[in-house]
Amino acid sequence: MINMDPKKNPMPCQDPGVRAKNFDEVALGYDEKTALDEAQRCLQCKNPACVSGCPVNIQIPQFIKKICEGDCEGAYRIIRETSSLPAVCGRVCPQETQCEAKCVRDIKGEPVGIGRLERYVADRHNACGGASVEAPAPNGHKVAVIGSGPSGLTCAGDLAAKGYAVTVFEALHTAGGVLVYGIPEFRLPKAIVSREVENLKAMGVKVETNMVIGKTLTVDELFEMGFEAVFIGSGAGLPGFMGIPGESAKGVFSANEFLTRSNLMKAYRETPTTPIMKGGNVAVVGGGNVAMDAARTALRLGAEKVYIVYRRSMQELPARHEEVEHAQEEGIEFLLLNNPIEILAHQNPDDPRDSKNGFVRAIRCIRMELGEPDERGRRRPVPVPGSEFTLDVDTVVMAIGTSPNPLIKSTTEGLEVNRWGGIVVDEETGATSRKGVFAGGDAVTGAATVISAMGAGKIAAKAIDEYLSK
Repeated sequence: MINMDPKKNPMPCQDPGVRAKNFDEVALGYDEKTALDEAQRCLQCKNPACVSGCPVNIQIPQFIKKICEGDCEGAYRIIRETSSLPAVCGRVCPQETQCEAKCVRDIKGEPVGIGRLERYVADRHNACGGASVEAPAPNGHKVAVIGSGPSGLTCAGDLAAKGYAVTVFEALHTAGGVLVYGIPEFRLPKAIVSREVENLKAMGVKVETNMVIGKTLTVDELFEMGFEAVFIGSGAGLPGFMGIPGESAKGVFSANEFLTRSNLMKAYRETPTTPIMKGGNVAVVGGGNVAMDAARTALRLGAEKVYIVYRRSMQELPARHEEVEHAQEEGIEFLLLNNPIEILAHQNPDDPRDSKNGFVRAIRCIRMELGEPDERGRRRPVPVPGSEFTLDVDTVVMAIGTSPNPLIKSTTEGLEVNRWGGIVVDEETGATSRKGVFAGGDAVTGAATVISAMGAGKIAAKAIDEYLSK
């Protein structure tokens, strides 16, 4: 039976006043009744445009049909045919601009809640102890994967399924890449990431942590160890700063450091080994998903007031609508059409950590207005003369983007990179200028989405299989 309700079923969430004080997951997920009702909104199109909107081409109508038939495990198997991380993607993928943006129900109402149904299926599988993953028969080939983020895990999973002996080399002490250090617990519980990694290990994938490729080992040494192909999925971990006066003051963080201290090093605990901040006011500069994550994390760490400072308007804000909405519900203030021009600091002679740089006490901003479109079609923000103002804050988080770490390119001969530091690849295969070396995800594109990185990992895995099968 088709459900012709024009609106998708809302996602149950923690109350904003409660969740702003804890790190528990905000979105609570569909129950069985709600999932069935939402699944019945799918029209089961003969030529489903939604599938073309998914970077990993999940067969969306097929898995939704299985939900309608009461076969949740069957739905999970369909998703797993093309996605290695269904519980992750159901939570953090921007479905509203991808698969759901192409749903025909979106023409005269709201699209089917594809992401919410994917999460339901994955969570149901995990909760019910679905069929375990088994290692396939080995094919005798060895592949090294650098980085255990979404592109690396996807590439590793696809290759392991074909019998390759895959070893993933992760620089940090925990596998998961940006999924563990970059995305907060309240959006993506780390137990879910850990489970997905364990599934890959069950398929025979080896994971070596604390391995900084370019330092601990080089790409050349990986080949000397018997690996026949290498996939670089090292992400974009080099933070960007504005270059304004005062950025070296204590209390100024990159979003990478701020989120890593909280997510991976557990700075929210009573006695953290890597503390970040204690109360006070926080300004987060930027308007993407990372800025939302940093602002909402600061609130949960005890900030009295949190500001998002963004130089464009709400219309240009790149963060997901859901994340912006959640941030607003939690009381975060958006200072739009504003741009920082200086960070002001003060000296504290009673604090032994103090130095000439001082501690953040305020941030000076200037109001902006939108002018002519830039090269990407967005109206360029321009300063309004004489509109400067000062915002009293104790912590500033710069969430203005990241670029690929130069370590691998600087230690690997013959690896071509572009002017932004991204590895140059063949778009159809992920092949680099170095024979046997492939790359994908943020290491190529700069900071992008989890699902686009997964798509790149799939493309490279297919190309590596063809390369080693010749």
